[in-house]
Amino acid sequence: MAGTVALVLSQSNVMQGESWKDKSIAPVTNPLFFEAAQINTEIRPIFIHHELPTSFLGGGDANVYAVQARWAVNDRLAIIATKDGYVDLDMPAAGISGSGWADIAFGLKYAVVDDEENQLLVTPGLKLEIPTGSADVFQNNGNGEWNAFVTAVKGFDNLHLTGSVGLRIPNDGDDESSFLHWSAQVDYYTCKWFIPFVAFNSFTVLSGGTGGIPVEGYDLINFGSAAADGDTYSTLGFGFRSKLHKNLDLGFAYENSVSSNDGIFDDRYTVDLIISF
Repeated sequence: MAGTVALVLSQSNVMQGESWKDKSIAPVTNPLFFEAAQINTEIRPIFIHHELPTSFLGGGDANVYAVQARWAVNDRLAIIATKDGYVDLDMPAAGISGSGWADIAFGLKYAVVDDEENQLLVTPGLKLEIPTGSADVFQNNGNGEWNAFVTAVKGFDNLHLTGSVGLRIPNDGDDESSFLHWSAQVDYYTCKWFIPFVAFNSFTVLSGGTGGIPVEGYDLINFGSAAADGDTYSTLGFGFRSKLHKNLDLGFAYENSVSSNDGIFDDRYTVDLIISF
């Protein structure tokens, strides 16, 4: 009898120690601007293979190798570094082939709502991007930009809805464009090895710069295009996360353009690994 009581108490403690957040996942698509609402300390290596459409200077591809970092100062506040890395760009038809470093972006986020009972997290944040990268890969343009955003995740046991909305505001409106961006994701926890999701990402140019390129960039690039004023670029993506270990998540995503004007987006593959501490 005593053994049975001890077992029941042990199982109860495990259940009490579990959180709905243990089944929720961070976004994989749009990794520079679709920020997770969760507050974690982590290192996140990312690889992106991005295909450019033939409508943009004959097309080509880009490979991005990056590492993001997040440090949870406490349960509510995190310092984040979300843009860096190395870019390989190849556009044979236009005679463009270059490689170099991306610009750097960093900031903070704070969970203003952390409601365990109702499975809800709401986290606004602010980031600054500084032009430290290489012009050979369309970086180091303008005087940097700010990104003010809010992201939230709502759980329904195994089902989770994640959404984010934000503004990209350049320090120099002539050299760079301003954007409204928003993202949404639906994921379902089937088991820790396979958590499928569907995601939608969209960028709308609120105010173009004075640049001569006829389209605008997506997440990595801000051309400051005058002709792109008012354009919207959207993608639909799907993929999965796999919780390989308590402190190790693997993510994979495929995205395809669903805009009437593809801009510089044909399709993209993203692979990441979240190492949490």
